[in-house]
Formats: sequence, structure tokens, C-alpha cells
Amino acid sequence: MSATLFDRLGGTKGISKIASDLVDNHMANPLISSRFAGSDAASMKKKAADFFSTGSGGPQVYDGKDMLSAHKHMNISDNEYMAAVDDLMAALSNSGVGDAEKAEVLYIFYTLRPEVVGV
Repeated sequence: MSATLFDRLGGTKGISKIASDLVDNHMANPLISSRFAGSDAASMKKKAADFFSTGSGGPQVYDGKDMLSAHKHMNISDNEYMAAVDDLMAALSNSGVGDAEKAEVLYIFYTLRPEVVGV
């Protein structure tokens, strides 16, 4: 039996690093940083790590809103979504995640797109 995506991303420790880098990337990205102005970075990092853990076959620890509820009325554009995906890919690269795992994560995020963009 092959390892779960959670395991291949480094388990709780690896995913926590990816989530931390992701939030830092978002906050530094001029295309989307205004969306995060005034946000609690530590809380965002924990929610992102919990979301990744739950969604990748790890512990079911995410207790936040579903994607549609979390992004409803934000009117996120395609460009903003792609900027966020680029931030994600950079965070994965920074953690040394392999191409197969990057492709799997990218696929998951593309399936979430209709629940985020333009809602």
C-alpha cells in the first residue's frame, strides 16, 4: 500500500512548514496581499495546516468553513486564484516536495477552484 499524500508531504511537521510558507507567500504577494491585511498570520497558518492535513489523508483536524462558505462574496478573480496557486507551488518547492506530489496537490486545488473564484 502506498503512503498517503499526507505522509509524502512530511506528515504534520512537513505540512506545518508548507502552510507557514504558504501564508507568508500570500502576505508578501502584491497581487493578493491586500486580501490578508490585518489577518492573524498564526491562526491562518494553523487553519491552512489543518486543511492540508485533513485533505491529504492525515488526521481529520480541520474544523473551519467549507471552501464555498469561506470565500462567498469575496469575488476572487482568476488572477488572484492563480497567484495563490503560484504561492502554494513555491511553498511546496521550498519544502523539497517532489513533482508527483506537487501535481497531486495542484489537481486538488484546481478541483476547489469553482468554490473560490467568482463566488
